Amino acid sequence: MDLDLAVDTGTQNALLAQVHRHTGIFMADRKWTLLQGRLRRRLQELALKSYREYLALLEDSKDEVGYFIDLVTTNETSFFRTQRIWDYLWQDFLPTWQAAHPAATLQVWSAAASTGEEAYTAAMLFEEFRLQQPGFRYRILGTDIARRVLEAGRAGKYHGRNIDGLRKIRPALLDKYFRQEGDHFSVIPALRAGVTFREHHLYKRLADPVRFDLVLLRNVLIYFDEPGQENVLEKVRQSMVPGGVLLVGESESLGRIRSGFVYRQPLIYCNDKTPA
Repeated sequence: MDLDLAVDTGTQNALLAQVHRHTGIFMADRKWTLLQGRLRRRLQELALKSYREYLALLEDSKDEVGYFIDLVTTNETSFFRTQRIWDYLWQDFLPTWQAAHPAATLQVWSAAASTGEEAYTAAMLFEEFRLQQPGFRYRILGTDIARRVLEAGRAGKYHGRNIDGLRKIRPALLDKYFRQEGDHFSVIPALRAGVTFREHHLYKRLADPVRFDLVLLRNVLIYFDEPGQENVLEKVRQSMVPGGVLLVGESESLGRIRSGFVYRQPLIYCNDKTPA
């Protein structure tokens, strides 16, 4: 069945608006070509003739909203992405936190976990730290809005570029915390035990009984407009302990955003307000 690629302005704007409605991401008109390309295959799978027909389906089907979110969100990640973040955690944050909380469990939130590489990177780092501090305990929660990537995180099976990258920079950790199964590498059960994954929309307050000591919100804010950024940051702040640490992406800064976070060093901020 041929797909009608012609799109009137009203349908185009309505689909762009649906991105914001369901994800909070602000997608400008100039991003339409990107969105169109991502949606084209889905329309073909559904045997729909036009983007207008897809828009109607999106309004009527909650199940399709999940597919839509998976299609429009960007999920680029890797193990040990941005090395200075992990150096900071190893050299500064973990020793300081453990000394101040010797009997507590470190609560960590990977707030845009994608396919899980960030959460498992943190788990590997924490396991290595536990060798030095046997009493150290941690819990990692990974959340994302896209169901497909959460399923990949839960499965903990990786191959290709990300495994090649880990093999290059931390071969000993690959051997220690992964088991090869054909062309895939699976996270060992002992590492997976400290990590859980859950669907969550960053515009909403996280329904979790604990406050987090450390939140990784990396390479996410760039997809939101300023009001959206402020909304996300406030919801994240409400889930953190006073003095908790927030880590952001290498192309992000909170300098012009109203928030309860105080700059500590590049990419690193501190929650300076008591949660509501």
